Amino acid sequence: MPADPLAAAVLATLVARGETLATAESLTGGLIGAALTSVPGSSAAYRGGLITYATDLKHSLAGVPEVLLSGAGVISPRTAEAMAAGVRDATSSDWGLAVTGVAGPDPQEGHPAGEVWVGLAAPGVAAMARRLDLAGDRDAIRAATVAGALGWLDRELRAAQGSRRG
Repeated sequence: MPADPLAAAVLATLVARGETLATAESLTGGLIGAALTSVPGSSAAYRGGLITYATDLKHSLAGVPEVLLSGAGVISPRTAEAMAAGVRDATSSDWGLAVTGVAGPDPQEGHPAGEVWVGLAAPGVAAMARRLDLAGDRDAIRAATVAGALGWLDRELRAAQGSRRG
């Protein structure tokens, strides 16, 4: 697998900032981690990831409160935020990136295929989430989720470039 250019850009920025990243993935099943580790030297910034495909693992591994999972559901901005913060904290990373959603082909919890939530936990700020509305088959949705999540992280890293932690 050739190195993913977007993952390479994210990792280069993290290394330049002296910061680290961890991931928590549901529908992508490790594809974000695979994209990151396709880059030679990724271990300089990528600490690792959790594949929390099953709902109970979102709680036991990523630290998402059970009340949140039973209330807001697995496919929600609050769950994505909690996953991102949870993996960041569990791995002592600076940044946490998480994805949860529906790859399809069938809806889940009343959410259509292609509804994806990306969570991002940055240093010193509250976790945030963004919705992606994606089209295509299961493979296309999973690939677009990886690109969307890494793209958002890349933009946030670039925006934070001027506010390097001291």
